Amino acid sequence: MRRLPPLTALEAFVQVARLGSVKAAAEELALSTPALSRRVQALERFIGRPLFDRKHQALEINADGQRLLDDIAPALDSLSLALENIQSGGNQLRLRLAVMPLFATQRLFPHLGKLRQQHPQLHIDIETTPHAVARLGEGLDAAIVLSKDIDPALYAHQLDHEEVYLIGRRELLEGPHALTSPEELAQQTVLLHRDMALSFDAWKEAAGLPDLQPLAIDNYDSGQLMLEAAAQGLGVAVMHASHYEQAGDPRLVRLFPIHVDSPYRYFFVCRPRALQTRAVRIFRDWLVAADI
Repeated sequence: MRRLPPLTALEAFVQVARLGSVKAAAEELALSTPALSRRVQALERFIGRPLFDRKHQALEINADGQRLLDDIAPALDSLSLALENIQSGGNQLRLRLAVMPLFATQRLFPHLGKLRQQHPQLHIDIETTPHAVARLGEGLDAAIVLSKDIDPALYAHQLDHEEVYLIGRRELLEGPHALTSPEELAQQTVLLHRDMALSFDAWKEAAGLPDLQPLAIDNYDSGQLMLEAAAQGLGVAVMHASHYEQAGDPRLVRLFPIHVDSPYRYFFVCRPRALQTRAVRIFRDWLVAADI
């Protein structure tokens, strides 16, 4: 059999080629940037020709590199899958997923039964931990997060495009003390989620009231508790349209139906290398196809 280059060198080459960044590839492989560069250079020496064009500290794959990537990447993916299958006994896949509680109860859990029917070998460990993005690759395979944007070094798929709603108890719309104008929010407590801190500012701008100051702002880290607090008359919740619509709570109403694009989106995120694992790919593909 012809002598082969070290597998670590091939892995380094594929990661740099796929991510387009030595730094991002080094993070994926838990290496220093110099160490990763040495592995790529070792492969180039083995082959006897450069695989990247060096441009101002950046690497751009050349024609030889692209041809090699096309030939070996599927083989490496197959090798990774074979190892994954033998480690799992060939009959069980496990995904470690972080997800926000309200998204889980309203949008994810109602559909997970269909996923189990399609892929009975896939099992999911679910966490509702904060700071999920920072833990990707370190205890978490993937996460569904609410954010304005995502680090470009990560793989991200946007799941929605929402409007900001003001949500309050029904008496604020229909009772004797009903609110008749947005300016009256100055006498109300506003409930904000810590992951959507700018949502009320976006609503005020759209309403033409950028200087509006509510009586108080109470901060929450649970969307479910925000909905209940609003229903109990503890304040006006600033949330997404889907949060209100899928709650289906007759105690709640939308106040002042002004169109406001939310600065926040739900994203499915993982490290690019995680997409090489079958469990992550199955869940990502199902999540996108199901349009949850």
